[in-house]
Amino acid sequence: MGNLADYIESYLKRLLKGAEQGMIELQRRELAEMFRCVPSQISYVLGTRFTPDRGYVVETRRGGGGYIRIVRLSFRPSQDLASLIEAEIGDEITGRRADALLLRLEDEGLIDEGDRTFMRAVIDRETERIHPSYRAAVRASLLKAMVMLVLRD
Repeated sequence: MGNLADYIESYLKRLLKGAEQGMIELQRRELAEMFRCVPSQISYVLGTRFTPDRGYVVETRRGGGGYIRIVRLSFRPSQDLASLIEAEIGDEITGRRADALLLRLEDEGLIDEGDRTFMRAVIDRETERIHPSYRAAVRASLLKAMVMLVLRD
């Protein structure tokens, strides 16, 4: 970890981990003051690291009484694994969404960093030789197979 965005992300994730309802409310200005940065830096972190693909919903209200609300979404354990994976990945997936899903699975504790790194490497290696019009479908197929294999236990 080294840059300011990493520190802000880590801080917000620690707060979320300790939140009973999986939700936190903060003021952008106060957070910016805490990290000695401009509020747009906070907005950048929220917009890039706390996305629905990564398992978060962010609500904001600007102005004097404004706030930031971050809600952590969780996979429902009762949901059938195969249908969950199918719904999250679909028939095609971009590299960016695949990365976000793998990070989300790691954040949820369903895979570890080694699993994520391995899956990403396989996907990159196997899709780089394929015609661009087929990459998203092949990526989705590989990702589904690997995630199902790792999570079936």
